[in-house]
Order: sequence, then C-alpha cells, then structure tokens
Amino acid sequence: MKIGFIINPIAGMGGSVGLKGTDGLVEEAQKLGANPVATERAKKCMENLNANSIILTCSGAMGEDALTESQSYEVVYSFAGNSTSEDTKTACKLFMGQGVELILFCGGDGTARDVYSVVGKEIPMLGIPAGVKMHSAVFAISPKSAAELVELFACGKTELRDAEIMDTDEAAYRRNELRMTAFGYARTPYEPVLVQQGKSLFQTVSEEKVKQEIAKFACEFINPEELYILGAGTTIYKIAELMGLGENKTLLGVDAVKNGRLVAKDMNERDLLHLLEQEKKARILVSPIGAQGFVFGRGNQQLSAEVIEKVGTENVIVLATPHKLMATPVLMIDTGNEELDEKLSGYISVVCGYRLAQRKELRRG
Repeated sequence: MKIGFIINPIAGMGGSVGLKGTDGLVEEAQKLGANPVATERAKKCMENLNANSIILTCSGAMGEDALTESQSYEVVYSFAGNSTSEDTKTACKLFMGQGVELILFCGGDGTARDVYSVVGKEIPMLGIPAGVKMHSAVFAISPKSAAELVELFACGKTELRDAEIMDTDEAAYRRNELRMTAFGYARTPYEPVLVQQGKSLFQTVSEEKVKQEIAKFACEFINPEELYILGAGTTIYKIAELMGLGENKTLLGVDAVKNGRLVAKDMNERDLLHLLEQEKKARILVSPIGAQGFVFGRGNQQLSAEVIEKVGTENVIVLATPHKLMATPVLMIDTGNEELDEKLSGYISVVCGYRLAQRKELRRG
C-alpha cells in the first residue's frame, strides 16, 4: 500500500505556552519558550507502524525526520525555510499524482483542513494528533493508535467513515469565543476505540442548571487555603462565576484561584510551574471535551505532564454534566508521557451534580 506521509512541523507549539493555537504565531510561541512537538509525535506513530507499505513523504521536518531506516520511503517533495500550508497542499497534490491510498498527516485542525482542501473524499486521510485543539473527527486518539489504524486499513480489516473536518476561528478562540464550523467531511479509517469523535457542545437549560449544581458543590469542597488550577470550558467557568470571579476567568484558558480570588489568569505551562513552586498544595479542576472525552491532551496542553506530576495525580478533580458523560462512553488522556497516562488511567469518580459523582473509565490513548 502506498501511503502519503506529511508533518506540519509547527503544529502544537502554541499549546504549552497558552496561545490556544499556532497559526500565525510561531515566532511568539518560540519567544515564550515553545518547542516543536509534531515530529516526536509522528515518530511515536512510525516506530509502531509494522505495515508493509511504501511511504511517500517530504524532506526534513515535514516527514523524513520521523521515519526509521527500516521503512521503505521516497521523498517526493522538498521544502526550504519554514513550512507553510501551501507546502502541505503541494505535497498532497504530488501524493495524489503518484496513487497513494491513504494520507497520514501529523498536525491539528488546520493541517486537516489543508489536506482535505486538496484530497476531498478522493483519498482517505488519518491524523496523528499533534495540534492544540483537534476538534475534527479524522484524528486517532494517540500516535500509537494511528499506527494500529494504518495497519488495520492496510490489511482490509477496518471500514471507512465520513468524518467532520472542523474549522475553528483561532482569533475568536483567543478572545474566549468558541466558533466552529464544519469545513467538510473526509473519508477516514474507523475503529471506535482508536479514533476520536468530533467535539460536541451541550447548551440547554437543563445543562445550565446541572452546571450550577456542580459549581455549588465545588464551592463547598474548595479549600480557600489551597491553590486551585481551573481548566477550560463552561462547567469550570460556572464555578468561577459562582465564586464571583466570572468576569475575570478565561473561558478557554487555564487560571488559578486561592483564598477566593484569582491569582493568575490565562497561564501557560511555564507560569504554572513557577506558581506551583510557591505552593504547598494544589489541585486541578478539569472537564472533558464533549463527546471526544479528552481530559488532558486536547486544548489544555498548558496542563502538561510536568504540571500534573507536580500537582499529583491524586489531586486531579474531573467534573462533567450527566448529559456529557452519557455521550462520552470513555474518558481519554494523551499527555505525551506514557507512564503518567498509565498512572492516571483506571476508574475515577467524576463530579456530576450537587454531592453526586459517577464512576467513569479514564483510558490512555
């Protein structure tokens, strides 16, 4: 089987530094100390790929750097300087011209959109998750899962499905506004436990009432003398709102509260680690992404493996409405640290109402 393999080298760089995306902000991300993550994520996939395939790829960081010596590959596109979306599109056109049967890409929603804009439904596509948000449904749940899906597809053991390519307005996202539209529907290999779902939004009157109940309970168990790191989303936002901090809490960022006041806002990984050095005890309050079920690793990379380990896995508190949990069979984690993901995995109690909790499986990608 011929596979077109491509990496967006800058994908995901804005995550740990709190930029909520990397489009147009590479230099700013670098100034904040961001390091490339996509190539390493792609390497994890290719190291686990045993399929006997011919790989067509790009030079350097756009593909070749992630391949092993044992893999049969050919560089069909070379780029210079910093890669752009046009490089991705040009490479995909070359892949199509040489008859690839699958395009395996590493990046985020922007990369998925670029690939789809060229291939449409003509060629199946599958994403190795490396971006910040990844709301599209063409991504495997982890690099290893991507390798397993490619093998199943190569052997004819998996079906294809139509999967949403989501287009998120990053400028609005940085203003705490979540604006998503469906850019199109791609064909992608599908196995329920290996591919993530698209993000779903749950906004009903009953949902808002339950969030209020969750927030009421959270305000009871929050110890004012401890530091609480508040993740993104409307459920966590409701807690800050009930504490009288709603005007200051970022809806899609990571903030910290202590003694009833906001001590830090829209923090990146470095800010969090610095703050944690000054605190004896801290806890993380986080809510999974609707339908996708990711607790860590999608849209909140500021809460990195190092931050979670500093806080302690026993001090992670997950909150979600019953409706969201019903639509999310399994909760997921993909911090990039396999040992930590294994430590976090298992059955956990998820706060789902006033003094109510559900047992839910938390599974590593």
